[in-house]
Amino acid sequence: MTERKADAPEAALVAGRVRGVRVREGVAGFLGVPYARAPFGELRFRAPEPVEPWEGVRKATEFGPTAPKRPYAPPLDALLPDPAVDGDDCLNVNIWAPWGPSGPAAGPDGAGRPVMVWIHGGSLLHGSNAVPVYDGTAFARDGVVLVSVNYRLGIEGFGVFPDAPADLGLRDQIAALRWVRENVAAFGGDPERVTVFGESAGAISIAALLASPLARGLFRRAVVQSGAPMAVPLGRARRTTEAVARRLGVPATAEAFAAVDRERLLTAQTEVTAKGSPLTGGGHAFRIVVDGEVLPRDPAEALAAGESAGVDLLLGTTTEEYRLWFVPNGLVERLSPLMLRAALWRTRVPSRTARVYRANRPQARPGEVLGALATDKLLRVPLNRIADARLRSGAAGRTYLYEFGWPSPVLGLGACHALELGFVFDTLDTPEAEAMTGPDAPRDLAAAMHAAWVAFAAEGDPGWRAWDAERPVMAFGPGRPSLVLAPREDERRAWEV
Repeated sequence: MTERKADAPEAALVAGRVRGVRVREGVAGFLGVPYARAPFGELRFRAPEPVEPWEGVRKATEFGPTAPKRPYAPPLDALLPDPAVDGDDCLNVNIWAPWGPSGPAAGPDGAGRPVMVWIHGGSLLHGSNAVPVYDGTAFARDGVVLVSVNYRLGIEGFGVFPDAPADLGLRDQIAALRWVRENVAAFGGDPERVTVFGESAGAISIAALLASPLARGLFRRAVVQSGAPMAVPLGRARRTTEAVARRLGVPATAEAFAAVDRERLLTAQTEVTAKGSPLTGGGHAFRIVVDGEVLPRDPAEALAAGESAGVDLLLGTTTEEYRLWFVPNGLVERLSPLMLRAALWRTRVPSRTARVYRANRPQARPGEVLGALATDKLLRVPLNRIADARLRSGAAGRTYLYEFGWPSPVLGLGACHALELGFVFDTLDTPEAEAMTGPDAPRDLAAAMHAAWVAFAAEGDPGWRAWDAERPVMAFGPGRPSLVLAPREDERRAWEV
């Protein structure tokens, strides 16, 4: 608890009062606010429980603890910042809100502000709401209440045990959304105008939330960035948990894992998942599971059947997602034609499909052809299929597609995975964003992309033509944003064999 400061912003929540900081003129920040009890001790490997009320005013001026994790392995650690904050209260949110001299600043019509809830990526192993690129000041500056969420990661959040609920990290996200619904009005937000958005594993999480009955009614719109519906049966997901158990020499039960030292557990899960690839799916990895409760069915099947029809959607990818994984480690250069053929056979890419991609890239190296195929198979094509399914299910006019194509000059990353984040948050001036974009990234492109996300949250329309039979896609860079009809249609059709 803190002593009162005359100009410090305060908000009254269901559990008690919090005091934040004035980030800049017209914007207040409330950092590290708990939305559930600390998931440790007797609550370890249990579903999130509501935060306990507190007396007085709680300080909310610094980022809260992050979920237990290890940093990215080289060479990605130099490109993807992943700050760690010690402590057990890792189920917390940050809030940035428009703020006037005496409290939350109402919207132009006196109504509550649109709300955006950010779910970070990181392969369900990394990331947090303390990453500087995710600073919500620009969103609050532009009239949005921005909430960023921490959730449990790795074995703590996505382990599969016979004596514990599955999908604990996803349950955390749902608990955070319930907290937003109950508390966001205290920051000037409208609980009926919530947009959930996320990238990579955060986007995969959102696809699951769209299909989860437990999340129904908690958000009105969703932005899915570089992630597609992806969940596996319990038995398959349990293999990773069992591999960690063997490494630790303990039974694959929550009771046994709860007795293991946290650092030893992190070491074991890091060793087990070291060879996993988020792009190709190889090796052990933590995944969202179809558990019968949070997810009664595969989210890809659910969304194809129209379960997202009541939610406005903005979907998209970067043009060269694969380059984040294939370039820094040299795979693009060292992959041989023979290795390409083996990879295509292993990943069951139809030969006709591969021929189309090769023909469209006569000068490309084998690694670039494989990367383009992997990007489209795992990301672009599944998102296109969701958009098509929504047309059939009566969601016409409420689905928008984008592609981010500005190429970073850093290390030859091109338009790679996660590059768009500094543009969406309008945080290109942070050193962490600059590590991927370089110092000369186009600020006007960031302004346009950020404004589109704000418009979508506020009105459900990012400013371009909705998805229809001609498959319009807004291309963000290089150059001015422009609408493209049916981009790479021959490659999309090649997956229909």
